[in-house]
Amino acid sequence: MRASGETRRIVMAVTNDLVTDRRVMRHVAALREAGYEVSVIGRNDLVLKHCRGWIFYAEYNLKLLRCLKKERPDVVWANDTDTLLGSWFAAKVCRRTKARLVMDAHELFPEVPEIQEKPLVKWVWRAIERCLMPKCDALFTVCQSIADYYKEKYGVEMTVVRNVCGERKVESGKWRVESGGRVLLYQGCVNKGRGVNWAIDAMEWLEDCRLVIAGGGDLLEEMRVYAQSKPWSDRIEFLGRLTPEELEPLTRQASVGLVMLEDIGLSYHFALPNRIGDFVAAGVPMVVSNLPEMAAAVRRFGVGVVMRGAGARYLAESVKGVLSKEWKEEDFAEAREDMDWNKEKLKLIKIIDKI
Repeated sequence: MRASGETRRIVMAVTNDLVTDRRVMRHVAALREAGYEVSVIGRNDLVLKHCRGWIFYAEYNLKLLRCLKKERPDVVWANDTDTLLGSWFAAKVCRRTKARLVMDAHELFPEVPEIQEKPLVKWVWRAIERCLMPKCDALFTVCQSIADYYKEKYGVEMTVVRNVCGERKVESGKWRVESGGRVLLYQGCVNKGRGVNWAIDAMEWLEDCRLVIAGGGDLLEEMRVYAQSKPWSDRIEFLGRLTPEELEPLTRQASVGLVMLEDIGLSYHFALPNRIGDFVAAGVPMVVSNLPEMAAAVRRFGVGVVMRGAGARYLAESVKGVLSKEWKEEDFAEAREDMDWNKEKLKLIKIIDKI
């Protein structure tokens, strides 16, 4: 445990822009509340010449190392495998100040769909994990399936800290959905394997519904064009990337939350998207893909429908199933009690205090 009045410095590394990374922000808030001094180094905090590909990751980790050498924190915190190499070197450099190395695996990084057809890239990320994860002082991840995977693969013990919500305020916000039909809400990245094309196609059979897509990503513009090609395009609205503060009041307006992933890679197969917790907190029933973690959460608490198969027709069928039921606030009470960030963060603080 930390000595009374003693402040420990934690520096977190992450390769995104932090605007919509709720997990990192929740961890930062929890650690600061517990008395730690926490700062975050994202891609916008380093002057990078490259924005994608292996050269981006190489440049990011090199500049991360230089930055952390100057910071000399007590704990170096790598968010995901793509920041682990630079974080490990920095922790080694700072060993004389007893720096500790922590890793939080938000997903199975070498198993994301974007690199399944790039065997060399996949091998490199796996090699980094194999060499460095056993050397970490603490390891966290988002669900038990991922923890079990890494236990079997590398023999490491990971603490599961789910990416779920605390108490939310009911308030109106900037974003209001146009009237006319019940609202189907997709929130999250518009990337490969996220089922956004399914949602667009499903609108053919959901004539009394509107589809709202809140999020950015690699396929955003492609999906905009695809939606415009449909006769029902006037019932589809793209809002782009929203901050959590903008997204929360929007979520409460939804009739159905959509959480779809294609089973393309173990990262998606074992995923437990934070959107499930968001919809539970907002009292919004959802449709989810039939994948282990997300299906188990919905079935356990009865907060939605699990799709019987993959594709637009199955999605439309599931949406109709959700809309056929009258949902009440008490339907989400048990799930809210379980998916409570105020409980999850205690596991985080306990481990960090210990190391």
